[in-house]
Amino acid sequence: MLTAIIISALAMTAIVAVRYLITSGAFAWATRRVRPGLYDTLDSQIRKEIGWSLLSAAIYGIPAGVVAWGWQNRGWTQIYTDFADYPLWYLPLSLLIYLFLHDTWFYWTHRWMHQPKLFKLAHAVHHASRPPTAWAAMSFHPLEAITGAVVIPALVLLIPIHVAMLGLVLAVMTIMGVTNHMGWEMFPRFLVHSKLGKGLITASHHQRHHEAYTCNYGLYFRFWDKLCGTDKGLSDAFVR
Repeated sequence: MLTAIIISALAMTAIVAVRYLITSGAFAWATRRVRPGLYDTLDSQIRKEIGWSLLSAAIYGIPAGVVAWGWQNRGWTQIYTDFADYPLWYLPLSLLIYLFLHDTWFYWTHRWMHQPKLFKLAHAVHHASRPPTAWAAMSFHPLEAITGAVVIPALVLLIPIHVAMLGLVLAVMTIMGVTNHMGWEMFPRFLVHSKLGKGLITASHHQRHHEAYTCNYGLYFRFWDKLCGTDKGLSDAFVR
């Protein structure tokens, strides 16, 4: 059993690492095409971002691998594969529940990481990316990586979700994590400044966090930032 769990953890680590390399690599390539020169002086920083991110991939892979083994072999989780198990209207609802709860966890742990001692100990690794690049999405100190690695495995133990919706949650998490750190806004102005855009976090919003540090803590939505008075709007450098 232990061998099978270790193999599952190693497999999930490899999956997380490859997913990171492909996604960040694709958006880094796009950046060099769309914003030539933006990363030209950042080679040393990018190497550090990749190193920290691959370490984070191992930390993310361990609980994911354990839970994946438990799902397949012990029925530990609430993941289901038959669309008939729950009403079809629950599919999009489960997606929103997961994203909202993940966003809530991220907002409060992120604010916690900005406490002076914790920032110096751990979160400073992420903020060493000045400016952040497409490679910085998983550039975390191991302590911070642990806080991020446990949330989705915990949720699948508690809240039913179809495997397809879980895949969509992971896709949204990966893509938004990368695009919010690219150093430029990929979404058009009309969307960023629309009613929908004013509720979502994009690079324009997250860049402000990397500039000012004590604001804009959210991951997907601006709900908690607005409720708690930590939403300071969009980066001046990104306003178009």
